[in-house]
Order: sequence, then structure tokens, then C-alpha cells
Amino acid sequence: MLKRVFVAPDPGRTRLRFATRAVLGIGLAVVVCGLAGHSLVGAVIGGLAALLALFTVTDATVRGQAVTTALLPAVGLPVLAVAAAVHDLPVARDLVFLAVVGAGVYARRWGPRGHSLGVFAFMTYFIAQFLQATPRRLPELYAAVLLSVLTAAAVRFGLWCYERRLPPVPAVAPPDGTGLARITTRQAVQATVGSGFALVVGQLVSGERWYWAVGATWWIFVNTTSRGETLVRGFRRVLGTVLGIGLGVLVAVPLHGAPAASVALLALCVFGIFYTAAVSYTWMMLCVTLLASLLYGLLGLLDPALLALRLAETGVGALGAVLAVLFVLPVTTHTVTDAWIQRALRAVHACTAETAARLVGDPAADPAPRVAELEQLLARVRLAVAPLVHPLNPMLGRKRRARRVLALLDDCAREIRGLVAVAADPEASHDARLAAACWRVQAAVEALTGSPAGREITGLAPHQPPAAEPALAHLQGLERALAELATPLRAPSGSPLVGA
Repeated sequence: MLKRVFVAPDPGRTRLRFATRAVLGIGLAVVVCGLAGHSLVGAVIGGLAALLALFTVTDATVRGQAVTTALLPAVGLPVLAVAAAVHDLPVARDLVFLAVVGAGVYARRWGPRGHSLGVFAFMTYFIAQFLQATPRRLPELYAAVLLSVLTAAAVRFGLWCYERRLPPVPAVAPPDGTGLARITTRQAVQATVGSGFALVVGQLVSGERWYWAVGATWWIFVNTTSRGETLVRGFRRVLGTVLGIGLGVLVAVPLHGAPAASVALLALCVFGIFYTAAVSYTWMMLCVTLLASLLYGLLGLLDPALLALRLAETGVGALGAVLAVLFVLPVTTHTVTDAWIQRALRAVHACTAETAARLVGDPAADPAPRVAELEQLLARVRLAVAPLVHPLNPMLGRKRRARRVLALLDDCAREIRGLVAVAADPEASHDARLAAACWRVQAAVEALTGSPAGREITGLAPHQPPAAEPALAHLQGLERALAELATPLRAPSGSPLVGA
């Protein structure tokens, strides 16, 4: 885990800038709330609103990010009002919570914006339970949310908008479908059922902190699409919570809510959440758990028993998610993994075709967006295959095949990046063999993703001598990787990479 976080590549120091800006934006939002005369409760909800505004908004363009950020209060404030209105009506409160869960997950069908607004709606309702929001507190809470989102937006889009200098990152939607065949629809049902279980059992464990269980179930479903992904994420959430609670006992409890030290550690936790989110969910959950412990310390509510209760409620929430994905409209790991791998292979072909057009002199050809899309798809493949390469997976044969597939797809991406770098050179010349090599790449991709009748790969030359021309050398490497992919993707027995 240490290597994954501290040795993981960070091209352009994007994760470092992302985390540093978050500390700046959230810290400034809390300061603004304080200067506006808000209480500690108002400052807490303001800081959390700023965190969500900086963390969950992931539109492909800066303009899209700004629009989504502006829409956050339009979703969050009505949810906050409803949460305050039903605060003293347990049955209505629980039913509304489940409705927010279902709607928040279902909103993912509309891409990154739907995802961001769904998360903000859920977390607004969750925070209302955490802060015991009542109607008389609404004016202060409204003002804190608005001030904090505005402050976070000023930092993100005005003070430090490093995304303006980066190429747009394409949004990668999950595999499509209609009705219950649509993954987001199935997940909305799963999350609602799992949260219902967590809500009931969580209240049996604690009548005051039951919402922790619902929160655990919700976040286990975020950024997952298959049964295997959800199970692995649940395991990592529990592991991160256990480690965070241990750190909370050693660090947060002895502080007794000391303001200066708590604020410094809160800033460190915020940095950790944003810096580790892309590479380790376990580390992110450790930081989230320690942050929650510090917040409870500032509110004068922290003790070891409360941390033990958080672990119990997290376990209940994880169990709810596991039961839901296993028995309620399950989405198999094989179905999702196969879909992502095929999309990644088609992206390899698109990158090759666009780069070849650039090499022959087409001024309109631009492979950069295609490469960015390929990187996004490969990240989704790694997430989908994670259950197969997990250390606890007992199916060693499929684990080896999955690792081989990931290694070969990474080889494809490396050759594509090299090919694009060659095409970017204005003096790069076109070789007559280039078209033939591109055709062979296209044939390989079609054989790997096409109909059963066209599964055999033909026309490849995996053992041809290395080419001196750089573009051809990268294309040959790409051909070899695609040829070798046929073996792990389809075992000799004809079985798929993963089982249903």
C-alpha cells in the first residue's frame, strides 16, 4: 500500500496540485464562514460542502466543471430543507433518505454531472443527520453552503485553474443498456436495497449514528459497476476504516479537540484524501476516518467507544452492499470486464488510425484526445479486473491471465504513446509500410472484438525483424502485443477471462 501511494506515477504532478488546491480551497472556505460569524457547526458544513465541490466535480472541460459547480447548491439546498423538515419524523426521514440514495445513484446515467449532483445530494442529507439539522438552523446552513461553494469555485476557477493548461479528459461512460439492462439502473436498485438493510440494522446498533452504515453502503457503490468491483471496494473500505480508527485512537483521542493541532491534522487529512483517491481507496478511507475523528473531537463528542461504533456501523454498511450485489440484480464481473476490454481495444485502433493520418500529412488529425480516452479506458479496465488480481482471489489461473491481459494492454498504451510522440515531430516521414502495419493492427482489433466467426487473428507478423523507422517500430510492438492478447483473453478451453 505504501508503494502504491508514494511511488505511483503522477504525470505533471496533477495529484499533488489537486490535493494542494483542495487544502487551500477548503481552508479558505472555513475561514470565510468564520469571518461571516457562523458557528462551529456552520463552519463544518461549509468545509464539507467545499470538499465535495472540489472533489466530486469531474466534467471533461473547465466550462462543464463550472456549470456543475454552480448547480450543486440547487440540488443540495432543497435536500437540506427536506432533511431538516423530517428530522423529528423517523419513518419519513428514513424513507426520504432511501429515495435520495436511489435517485443519487440513478443520476449517474447522465455522466459526470449526474454523478456529481447525486453525490452532493446524498452527502447533504448525510451531513444533515451528522449535524442534527433542524429548521431553525437552516438559514445558517444555507449561508455556509453557498459561501463555501462560492469560495471553492473562486479558488478552482480563478486563483488556481491548472486544468486550463491541460487537454480535456474525455468522460468514459459505463456500458450502455436499456431498462434493467442499464448498469446504473441496476445499481440504483442495489444501492437502495443495501442502504435499506444498513439503515435498519444500523439503527439496531445505534439509534444516533445509524447513518454511518448507510454512508458506508453508498460509498462502496461509487465508481463501481460489477459484483467483483463492489466486493473489493467494500473490503478496502473496512480495511481503511480499521486503520483509520487505530490512528484515531493514537492521535485524535489524546488531542481532546485541541484547536490548533486538530486544524493542522485536518488539513493533512484533506490533502491525503485528495492525493490518495486515485491510487488507493484504502488510504483514502484511512484519511476520511481520521478526519471524521478529528471533527468529532472539535465538536466535543470523541471517545474510543465512538470509534468502535464507527467500525461496527461500517461493517453493517459493507454487509448491506455485499448482500445487495450478490442477490439483487447482480452484474457479473465477466460482463463488465469484457465490455471495458473491448472498448479499450477499439480505442487502440482509433489511436492508431488517427496517428497514421497525422503521419501522412492530414492537418486535421489529432491523436491526443484519442490517447486521453485510451488512458481513461485502461483505468476502467484496471478497476474492473481488480477483483481478479486481488491477493485474496483463490483462482490462480484466472489471476495470472488477468495480470497478463493488463500487462499487454499497458504495452499497447506504451507503443501508442511512442507512436504519437513520433507523429508530433514535424519532420516525421511517411513510410510505405505504415499503411500495411496499420491495417494489420485494425485486423487484430477486429479479431479480438468481432463476431465468433472472425475470432482468429490473421495477417500479423509478430516475429518480423525490428524496423529502423520509429513509427513502424512502435506499430510492430503494437502488433506483437495484440497477437499475444488472444491467448489470455480466450483460454484454450474457450472459457472467458473471468467467470460469470
